[in-house]
Amino acid sequence: METHNFTVVREFILMGITDRPELQAPLFVLFLAIYMVSVVGNLGIITLTKVDSRLQTPMYFFLRHLALTDLGYSTAVGPKMLVNFVAERNAISYYLCATQLAFFLVFIGSELFILSAMSYDRYVAICNPLLYTVVMSQRVCWVLVAIPYLYCTFVSLLVTIKIFTLSFCGYNVINHFFCDCIPLISLLCSNTKGIEFIIMIFAAFDLLISLLIVLVSYLLILIAILKMKSAEGRRKAFSTCGSHLTVVIVFYGTLIFMYVQPESSHSIDTDKVSSIFYTLVIPMLNPLIYSLRNKDVKCALQRTRENICKFFS
Repeated sequence: METHNFTVVREFILMGITDRPELQAPLFVLFLAIYMVSVVGNLGIITLTKVDSRLQTPMYFFLRHLALTDLGYSTAVGPKMLVNFVAERNAISYYLCATQLAFFLVFIGSELFILSAMSYDRYVAICNPLLYTVVMSQRVCWVLVAIPYLYCTFVSLLVTIKIFTLSFCGYNVINHFFCDCIPLISLLCSNTKGIEFIIMIFAAFDLLISLLIVLVSYLLILIAILKMKSAEGRRKAFSTCGSHLTVVIVFYGTLIFMYVQPESSHSIDTDKVSSIFYTLVIPMLNPLIYSLRNKDVKCALQRTRENICKFFS
């Protein structure tokens, strides 16, 4: 019988974004700024859509949960990455690594389906405006966000528990800046075909189903817009879904670039850049896109600013 002497792994070493010492300080400052803008922007969206009475609509309900997921997965990754820029030893404990992976998977998966729910919301608003308040009731809105959260929590726990109950070989260096599935699987000594199959199935299902909902919704929206006789009506319809469409293109474009490119063109550096973009840059961009392109959000921000000024005057 073949025996294996496995070393118990108690921590992992994250190689990070770069091993060049002269880049550590500039990158720390850059990513700290990106993360702080992301936190302030997303907390601002969450607070604004919660307290402003004019933003109590399904569209802004979903926007609040989009900001929550952005804040969730950027916070799962960002603080630890920033610490590793200034720490002498880029270590992460075994259980903290598992926790980071679990939270990252929950929020990144939930964002896919929340973007889909937002697409459906825009479809109902433009194609069935008279039935909008009936179709997009508060109960329906909660179902459309609760199901993704529950489903993604199940998937996250399944994948995380499956990976961390398998045997690691003792080599504990992760060639990444956070605990992601693929770098962790490469350190396993056990047969990884089962967990690789599970990840592939769920990743393909999540991406394809959510993207299909987005594409069908926007195809029906486009058909409805083209049928409009009024140029003003078409302009209004485009502006209604412009911010969301921008976010969808940026988010799905990054994921598709990362996961659909040929195996021969994959490189660790390219994957790291793509990961930086969707874990840190996109959560920073989303609140900026909605703030700059959305008149309701800008007006709500102005009203909040005026109320604060009145309070302190």
